[in-house]
Amino acid sequence: MLNRIIQLDNSIIKNIKRLHSRGMNLFMSIITKLGSGAMIWFVLSAVMLIQIKTARTAVNIMFGLLITLIMGEGFIKHAVKRIRPSEILPEEEQIVDPPRYYSFPSGHTASSFSVVAVTILRCSPWVFIPVIILASTIGFSRIYLRVHYLSDVVGGVILGLTCGFLSVPLWSAVEKGLQSLVGALI
Repeated sequence: MLNRIIQLDNSIIKNIKRLHSRGMNLFMSIITKLGSGAMIWFVLSAVMLIQIKTARTAVNIMFGLLITLIMGEGFIKHAVKRIRPSEILPEEEQIVDPPRYYSFPSGHTASSFSVVAVTILRCSPWVFIPVIILASTIGFSRIYLRVHYLSDVVGGVILGLTCGFLSVPLWSAVEKGLQSLVGALI
């Protein structure tokens, strides 16, 4: 099974070059930068913090991102230690600077799908549908730019959705605990 996944990953990386063009390379480079450091998701959260009715969701998004970061970057990447496809590509075939850290799971994808999960549970479709589209595009950009394998991105989707969905009841429990503490102090 693992050999089949590796074969599929390598086949996709090999064949994705057919999609490359100057315009697509630029577009995918911009999309991937939006996901760097979860930047676009922190900007979204900052905008949501401005309005009282969306502030709780914004904080929940940040909480979900924190859980995802700890699990993906803190534990899983260092346990798996998978090298990136960009590490075995000739320099002239690289579109972006190769990242320095391990490949599995995709952090860009994991953080993006953590936000997907929170917005599915806390927001209307006019919010979560564009989030799903952007998160999917960010995940695809990581494969397109050949800094992740398909299985890294799939792993990121699973990790992100799991952490995001779990963050909603966890954050609700934290909120209740804080409200009780504040009520006891007053």
